[in-house]
Amino acid sequence: MRTASHAPELRAAAQHIGRRRFLTVTGAAAALAFAVNLPGTAHAAELDPRKITEDPFTLGVASGDPQPGSILLWTRLATRPYEPDSGLPRARIPLRWEIAHDSGFSRIARRGSVTAYPEFHHSVHVTVTGLDNDRPYYYRFRAGTWISPTGRTRTAPARSARISELKLAAVSCQAYHDGYFTAYKHLAEEELDAVFHLGDYLYEYAVNAVGGARAYTDRRLPAHFNHETVTLEDYRLRYGLYKSDPDLKDAHAAHPFVLTWDDHETENNYAGDIPENDVPPEEFLLRRAAAYRAYWENQPLRRPQRPDGPDMQLYRRLHFGRLAQFDILDTRQYRSDQAYGDGWQVPGPESEDPARTLTGAGQERWLLDGWKSSRARWNVVPQQVTFAQRRDVPTGTFKLSMDAWDGYAASRERVLAGAAAAGIENLMVLTGDVHVGYGFDLKKDFNDPASRTIGTEIVATSISSGKDGSDKPANWDNLTKANPHLKFYNGRRGYVTVTLGEQQARADFKTVGAVTKPGAPITTAASFVTEAGNPGLEPV
Repeated sequence: MRTASHAPELRAAAQHIGRRRFLTVTGAAAALAFAVNLPGTAHAAELDPRKITEDPFTLGVASGDPQPGSILLWTRLATRPYEPDSGLPRARIPLRWEIAHDSGFSRIARRGSVTAYPEFHHSVHVTVTGLDNDRPYYYRFRAGTWISPTGRTRTAPARSARISELKLAAVSCQAYHDGYFTAYKHLAEEELDAVFHLGDYLYEYAVNAVGGARAYTDRRLPAHFNHETVTLEDYRLRYGLYKSDPDLKDAHAAHPFVLTWDDHETENNYAGDIPENDVPPEEFLLRRAAAYRAYWENQPLRRPQRPDGPDMQLYRRLHFGRLAQFDILDTRQYRSDQAYGDGWQVPGPESEDPARTLTGAGQERWLLDGWKSSRARWNVVPQQVTFAQRRDVPTGTFKLSMDAWDGYAASRERVLAGAAAAGIENLMVLTGDVHVGYGFDLKKDFNDPASRTIGTEIVATSISSGKDGSDKPANWDNLTKANPHLKFYNGRRGYVTVTLGEQQARADFKTVGAVTKPGAPITTAASFVTEAGNPGLEPV
């Protein structure tokens, strides 16, 4: 990894923290205040948006985290998103926004103004309240004479509302250098209430001049994309690259997103404050703060998710009437280090240590307490890494992934015990990370195939990571034989839609045949249902 060019004063501040920062969070956050750097009384001068001569809405618009009568709207101004300053001066820029009942904006529901500050890279997060529950809306921004693309969004139903159906999509893992975001083009055309992004929205790896596997012939990407992201400027530029993709922009404009991260938004397989590579802790804290700051700036997230130095509370809870409760997890920021040096390993005392945690104690307690008070028909857990046991071979000696819940067996047991104690009957886990589609039955005892099924896990394949993939990856026979609770396995790119109803939930695994060339059609590889009160995936 190249040497990071963090500002000297930031490096000096971080050196006084090291790993002690997790014992003195407040002090650490103060020392790394650059990652908050809120606009104050001495902020930059104001730019008249009428003087902007190029389209500032090149990154499109987005909405997120639907609540009853409320939605979060996002955009980031960037006339030239491949440049470090995005083509804009270091000045604050006033914007106007409006949200309407119709796409022609003849019936305005709410409107207002907001300032895009250079400290936040000219991103804005507008919390709109006072809307109707469970209704579609259209929104847009204005900067001088420039008007953004129109986005469509939807509010959540009232917490007490009885709704008959909720349709969502789950997506993950979109390595730009591995191919086109064709799946998003199709996703934008779906009728959905929300899209859940389960991590790896961005990859830290280098993207060469031809976009890696995209093999561009009509353009050349700047050289500053051809190295790993480390600094705040690196991450900001990489988001400019990703969010310029037309298919991703269409998906964001079509549906509200609910996002959580995994590892690649910062660094591959990091664990809490422990980096993948052997670098000083203060170096990684600076990198993590930069990555978290850029993530916030570029996603439709509400104010409670704004980072505080190298910390960001991303776990949160959403309700869709009495039909569904969503407990969105962060299995990266608080976890114990991977056992046995990470990778696929034979499980043993280290991976099975009861003190190990994937969620951290605070998040685990929050999850279990939330289940105790849940009155929802379906309790859904959008999160990152494979939850079900996943043996690599059908023999007595087998290996498990130390980065997944298999590497944190006691943590998984506590979560399942908490679900049982709370009387959760319809548990569904949504997962990303592995670049394949899986459908699992969750077992009370994964080592006993006859054990009671207590929930389901739906694993969304990647949007592009892993390039084209195949219907049956090389380990298909071994995995399906070794794991009788694995009901579906496919290695193509795509996404999964989940339709929740009072009587059943249905999962449709959608795939595209190729991502290394654009324009592949979408097909449904398989569909499954699980009955309310009788968990277990059955093919349709």
